[in-house]
Amino acid sequence: MTDYNNTTYHIYLKDNCIYWNLNEEEFEEKWQMLNVMVDLIASDYTEDDLSYIKLGTKCGVGGPGRIVKDSEWEEDSY
Repeated sequence: MTDYNNTTYHIYLKDNCIYWNLNEEEFEEKWQMLNVMVDLIASDYTEDDLSYIKLGTKCGVGGPGRIVKDSEWEEDSY
């Protein structure tokens, strides 16, 4: 049975979504990796070019997620 109440994340590099529908564990791994990569690799990208959105529970079965605003979050671990 599919659990439709999972929170998911989308990660953006500038205006491009580079990872979508990540669960919390996948998000943490990718977010840390990307932040380290932009520091180590000489490129036009910086940490300021990385962003993400957190999608809350689905609106009905298979419905769209809702974006969770910063004020609803507890405290970021990074």
